[in-house]
Amino acid sequence: MLPDDNTPWPPLAPEVRSALADWSAWYSANPDKLAERYLNRGTRDAQNRPSQMRGGVVGRFARWWWGQPTPLGEKRAKIHVPLASDIARTSSELLFSEPPQITTEDTAAQERIDTLMKGGLRATLLEAGQVCAALGGVFLRNVWDPEISPLPWIAPVHADAAIPDFSYGRLRAVTFWTVLEDDGQRRVRHLERHERGVIRHAVFEGTLDNLGKRRDLGGFEATRGLILDGDDYLTTGAPGHLTAHYVPNMRPARDWRDISSAAWWGQSDFQGIEGLFDALDETYASWMRDVRLGAGRVLMPDGFLQSHGPGQGASWEDREILTGLNIPPTSEQAMQIVQFAIRVAEHRDTAAGIISQAIRQAGYSGATFSEGNEGTAVTATEVKAREKRSMTTRSTKTLYWEPELAGALEADAALCVGRFRQSLAVERPKIEFGDSVTEDVRELAETAAALRTAEAASTETLVALVNPGRDQTWVKGEARRILKESSRGPQADPTMTGAEQAAAGGGLFGGGEAEE
Repeated sequence: MLPDDNTPWPPLAPEVRSALADWSAWYSANPDKLAERYLNRGTRDAQNRPSQMRGGVVGRFARWWWGQPTPLGEKRAKIHVPLASDIARTSSELLFSEPPQITTEDTAAQERIDTLMKGGLRATLLEAGQVCAALGGVFLRNVWDPEISPLPWIAPVHADAAIPDFSYGRLRAVTFWTVLEDDGQRRVRHLERHERGVIRHAVFEGTLDNLGKRRDLGGFEATRGLILDGDDYLTTGAPGHLTAHYVPNMRPARDWRDISSAAWWGQSDFQGIEGLFDALDETYASWMRDVRLGAGRVLMPDGFLQSHGPGQGASWEDREILTGLNIPPTSEQAMQIVQFAIRVAEHRDTAAGIISQAIRQAGYSGATFSEGNEGTAVTATEVKAREKRSMTTRSTKTLYWEPELAGALEADAALCVGRFRQSLAVERPKIEFGDSVTEDVRELAETAAALRTAEAASTETLVALVNPGRDQTWVKGEARRILKESSRGPQADPTMTGAEQAAAGGGLFGGGEAEE
């Protein structure tokens, strides 16, 4: 059910809210959000606490680098290296750079799935994959709007905008919320709760951390057009299906095992390595500081400068021809050139070590991020060997994606039948994730030739090996054509007439050839 008035919101454990906010800031790659997030770690404390200004052990452990206040009178010189967002994007590309094969027995249901894929589902999965890696999970919500499309589609919802209800690890219901109005003190939220067969709506007007009072749905433009079956609910037409599915990034969430309300949430790729992200930014900022200070400076006596009159200062003119100065050549009257060293190797090695450790802790291989492999041609087999850790992480994530994506597609079919009066079978489709590393055609051909020489595989198996994207019907037809052209097909029984052969097997190769 929807929450009561004056409910604290969001109803999450403080540790969960804090972690989601941290991961969101790192994923955004926005220096302003990072500075605000860590400077305001304790929102009810003074922004610049005395311990932050101290040196030594107390000052060092009282703050993150991004939480260090900028001294008065100085410009902020902090920069951000978007490693976190790079990790999230790479995770999604490993999963969905090659779209998963989604199949079902019913022809109409298969056409519906193909329509969804062509209509943007693949792009939706790439987006959802990024958010899932960053925030520890993502929701796939079945939505519809008659003004946009006559049939429903699937849209992602970020984990920090949802309150899920789990039953032994399975999603039972979920409440999504959207902020409609916010003036800094007053906040209006739209809540949308998905239960089996029912979606409930409500609008609350409250404060930053409290829902406040329930308001009329018709009083706000975003909810005024909702078509409901009752005061605050609509029936989906699919009573046995939930119109939202939760995909955890990885389980268990190590840091939340002892928090009952979050024990079934997923674990972010960023969990535990936020300190490495912070250290990487500090390293690059130090490197850029060396670059700024490394600009050459010239210190010269006042007598070398051209005076512009009382109160007007003096300057050194940038001329090609200068006259000599009638000044004794003493050390006090000589120009001094100051040039600080730029510690390139030290900063580069430190940054490389931090990046390597962060990537490894996130579950990936350095080769996946092209560390040390730029410009080197390698085979698909070598890529898989170098990226074994990444491939293992990818395989683990597919175990969470397969059932939830299949469930979302099954719910879509149920909606099409129950609410939109379409004629198709409501069944769970089969999901097969493709190989994110495409095999080279020459390498596949060499493998097939070796298997043929060793007589270790049939023609049909070899055709399937060299053409991994083709379906079984095409593979069988191509194998028959190859056997026919090479005269290696099954021999006809000499004791049978042509009519008898046709009746027994449909011709020399049984059943004719499949169309290309």
